[in-house]
Amino acid sequence: MTIKDIARESGYAISTVSRALNDHPDVSEEAKRRIAAIVAAKGFVPNANARQLKRQQAKSVAFIVRGTSNLFFADMLVELQRLVGEAGYEGVVEYVGETADEVAAAQRVCRELKPRGIIFLGGDSRNFRKGFDKIDLPCVLATTVSDELQFENLSMVGVDDRAAGAAAIDFLAERGHRDILVLGTDPERSSPGKMRLEGVRRSLEAHGLPFDPERFVQTEFSMAGGYAAMKAFLDKGGHASAVFAMSDVTAIGAARAILDAGLSVPGDISVLGFDGIPMARFYNPQLATMVQPAAQIAKTSVKLLLRCIEKRQPAQTVLLEATPTPGGSVRAI
Repeated sequence: MTIKDIARESGYAISTVSRALNDHPDVSEEAKRRIAAIVAAKGFVPNANARQLKRQQAKSVAFIVRGTSNLFFADMLVELQRLVGEAGYEGVVEYVGETADEVAAAQRVCRELKPRGIIFLGGDSRNFRKGFDKIDLPCVLATTVSDELQFENLSMVGVDDRAAGAAAIDFLAERGHRDILVLGTDPERSSPGKMRLEGVRRSLEAHGLPFDPERFVQTEFSMAGGYAAMKAFLDKGGHASAVFAMSDVTAIGAARAILDAGLSVPGDISVLGFDGIPMARFYNPQLATMVQPAAQIAKTSVKLLLRCIEKRQPAQTVLLEATPTPGGSVRAI
C-alpha cells in the first residue's frame, strides 16, 4: 500500500494524508483518526528514507529548543513556525535538555536534515564557544544576547538581561521590599541567568542592599524546580518579603510552595516572575512579571534569518526591553 492508496480509500487528498502521517497541526482530528485507522488496518509503514530525503530537499528551518518545560519557548515556537511557514519554509523542531549541548544537536541536525538555517531558543554560551565554529549556516540565537559570542553567521535577538534583572529588583524595592530571595539558573551555564544576576546585584547595591549568596537559589526553569527550591528555602527556616524568580514557570512553582506552607501570596511573600507567558495573566493572584516582547523577538529572529539566507546579509544583534507588569502577586509594604 502506498500513500496514494490511503488517499483513495480515505477520500482525502495526498497532501492531507502526508500531513496527517507527519502529525501536522493543520489537519483535523477526524481526518487523522480516519487515516490512522486505514494505516493500522492495512499495515502501512511510511518510507522513512524517502521522507528524510524529501525533508532534506525542502526549504527548511530548524528550531533547536533548550529545555522541555519552558512555556515561554513553547508559545514563541508556535509563532516562529507560523512565520517561517508564511515565508515558504518548513519548520523542524529539535528539543534538547537544559543541560544538553544544543550546538552538538544542531551539528547533527545539519548533517541529517540539511536545513537552510537554524533558530536556537535559548543556549549555553560555553557550548557555542566550544563548537559553533563547525556550523556554517545562517543562525539566530533567540531570547539570548551574549557579548561573549562573536560569530559572523550568528545573529542574536533578545532583551537586555542585565537591565531587566536590575529593573526587577527596582520594581520590588520601590514597593518597600528589602528582604528579597532570588531564584535563578546556574549562571555558569546560562547566559541570561548570568546577566540577570549581574543586574540583580547592581540594583541591590544601588538601593543600599548587600548581595547575600544565601539568598540566591539555583533551580531549573520549571514549575517543579521553582516549587522544590522555594520549599527547601522555607523548610530551612528561610524568610523573605519577596521572591524574584527568573522565569514565570519558576515563579508559579514557588508561589505554590508558599501556599502549601500555609502562607499567602502576596500577604506574606510577594512573587515576581519573568517572561510574561499567557498563564501569568490567569494565575491567582495574577502574576506580576517582567514581560519579554515574545512576538517581536520571534518576528525579528525570522526576519534576520531570512535576510541572511536569501540576501546573504551579515549577522546582526538586536537588543529589546523587558518591561515590568504589575499583578496581584506583588504588594507594597
